[in-house]
Amino acid sequence: MALTPLDHGGNLDSATIQYGGKRKDWLDLSTGINPEPYGLSSLQEADWQTLPDKFANTAICLAARKFWNVPDTADILAVPGCSSAIAQIPTLIGPGLVEITTPTYNEHAAAFQFHGWKTLTKSKSAQARVIVHPNNPTGEFTILPNPVLLNVIDESFCDIAPSRSHIPKSDLAGHIILKSFGKFWGLAGLRLGFAIGDPSLINALRQRLGPWPVSGIALKIGTQALQDIDWANDTRNRLSIDIARLDNLLVNLKAKPIGNCSLFRTYVVEDAAQMQKHFAQSFIWSRVFPYSNNWIRLGLPSKSNWSRLKNAL
Repeated sequence: MALTPLDHGGNLDSATIQYGGKRKDWLDLSTGINPEPYGLSSLQEADWQTLPDKFANTAICLAARKFWNVPDTADILAVPGCSSAIAQIPTLIGPGLVEITTPTYNEHAAAFQFHGWKTLTKSKSAQARVIVHPNNPTGEFTILPNPVLLNVIDESFCDIAPSRSHIPKSDLAGHIILKSFGKFWGLAGLRLGFAIGDPSLINALRQRLGPWPVSGIALKIGTQALQDIDWANDTRNRLSIDIARLDNLLVNLKAKPIGNCSLFRTYVVEDAAQMQKHFAQSFIWSRVFPYSNNWIRLGLPSKSNWSRLKNAL
């Protein structure tokens, strides 16, 4: 089956084709990536030459277990970005019926459909269910319904609110919780994520991804970042202040915020396409959605770019 490209944020190439300029000219607010990333440690030449050995994998999984307070009976797998896990999870059981409430992150439905599953927005007989928590793009958090055979909980944006995580349930049968490193730590180019959950499912996923799925560089940086609790706490505080600042700016455009995710905000506006065009004329890229004429999503600008956003408004 051929893969059809899906609608995503971060598509600056489309912006430059439509509105001009070069990538370096643009302020990209179309993603929910932390604009103030974790500071990288100094890397040695040997780091680029060393295979991601068992010690490095053990170290990052121990750091992840402590950071997220993962139950001892749940398994942890470092993956090369959550997308790699999303693509393989539908092969763990089934195929059958999967419940995916929309709108939400569209890669989940695409992966299940590719592997022969039928996707439904609501089903009492589904064998699998996907919940994005907080949801992307609405930013809304979810109380888990009764479990099914395969429960996929995508917490790619949940590190802004650790008390709302479903990690305590990650050791239950049939549960897989996905954690993204690129969003909260702002290092999307590192391609690092985690699948945490039912040991039988995690081990099956491990076999599908092969012996060295994550680079040694990613393992080293990820281990260091997961151990830096002070940075994480300071970042949560800063993000909560910055998202309130963004809301205050958009009020002047009569935009109504949705949800409660401090890495991005989706707004209800009169004409989303027109607002995106308005921003684009100042080389600021935002996210609109093919299923809504009234939703526009903005990520946070870096410290040095707030004035640029304010001027555009």
